[in-house]
Order: sequence, then C-alpha cells, then structure tokens
Amino acid sequence: MSLFLFLVLAAIVLGLIGAVAGGLGYLLVIGVVVLAADLVYGFFRLRRRPRVVR
Repeated sequence: MSLFLFLVLAAIVLGLIGAVAGGLGYLLVIGVVVLAADLVYGFFRLRRRPRVVR
C-alpha cells in the first residue's frame, strides 16, 4: 500500500513540475503515465485479494 501511495505522490509532483516549468512538458507526460500505471496496479492488486467469509 505504501508503494501505491508513493507512486501517486510522485506522479502528482512530476505533473505539477511539468505543468509549471516551461520546456518540461515531458515530465507532465511521465507523471500521467506513472499515475495510470499505478491505478492499474492498484486495481489488479485489490482484485486479486481473496475475500474472507466469516
């Protein structure tokens, strides 16, 4: 879970730097790609968990 949150934070920081700094638009693209990959990773991780029936 901490890896998921770290990657979301890194994607937000890269996106902000890429959007604000001139000529660093590639950082915005990298941030969006990292965020999308992280969301897919989180989705599959949550789906794979077995459900405990009590």
